[in-house]
Amino acid sequence: MIASAVVCLDRCQEYTRTSLHSALARVIPRLGALNLSRGSRVLLKPNLISASAPSLACTHAEFVAAVAAWFLDHGCRVSIGDSPAFGNSISVAERQGIARAVRGMDVHIAEFTSVVRRRLPSGIFVGVAAEALDCDLLVNLPKVKAHDQMYVSMAVKNIFGIVKGVRKSWFHMRYGNSHLEFARIILELQGLLPENIALADGIEVMHRHGPMCGDQLFLGCLAGSRSSVALDTALLALLELKTEKSPLWCAAREHNLPGVQLCDIEFPLLAPSDFFGSGFVAPEILNPVRFRPLRYVFNSLRRVVLTLRRG
Repeated sequence: MIASAVVCLDRCQEYTRTSLHSALARVIPRLGALNLSRGSRVLLKPNLISASAPSLACTHAEFVAAVAAWFLDHGCRVSIGDSPAFGNSISVAERQGIARAVRGMDVHIAEFTSVVRRRLPSGIFVGVAAEALDCDLLVNLPKVKAHDQMYVSMAVKNIFGIVKGVRKSWFHMRYGNSHLEFARIILELQGLLPENIALADGIEVMHRHGPMCGDQLFLGCLAGSRSSVALDTALLALLELKTEKSPLWCAAREHNLPGVQLCDIEFPLLAPSDFFGSGFVAPEILNPVRFRPLRYVFNSLRRVVLTLRRG
């Protein structure tokens, strides 16, 4: 049987350049040949919620810097960008220590300023950041964490960050009637992406609650795949969580996407069972996806205030 996807799981015990570089050197080459040449434009898309978010809620600064260094060493042009829930990439990167971590490196922190309108397979139109689509390789850098609305937030969920600004809140309002409906839309965003891989920061993770206010748990895992669906399936197994409780996994199963079945995934390094016993806890009961009207108005006004302050 031919495996539908490869997921590389490796141990990484700390956020030091030495440990991270060693793990990345083991993981990335095993994901298969990337269509890169000298000067290829690589966009790193970390999980950046806001400048005020606790550091545990965002992809670790040293993790982002180590990935940037790997692609720079391979002759690529590297930029870092996201569309945070509040603020902008530059201010959040400064506050979360990413700008400091990449200082002295030839790395550009990109602001997602241009919006392109795309139609999803379901017929829904969505405004996404043009910068996320206009690259040779998008490197998805999710933070592994519990999520009070979507059970867990990993590779597939992190791509919701390509939706620009206030449009995220609007999607919560318009399509948040059910967890599964919202998950289907997030899953459809994957089809808009250029060539991409996912490298998950699972070294120190957030559990019990999330995506902002959970508890720290040491997992010591760096995970990579060319399939975000397969990576999430592997991580659900690794964390000993029930797949059917994840709306995103259920939406992927609906369409029988490659990587949704653990038995079809190849693990060239460690297996999910090598990380059993971590003690990771996900929410038992999920909060509604749909924002209350007052929250939607508050979030919209907050974005306006932050924009005016930047001006």
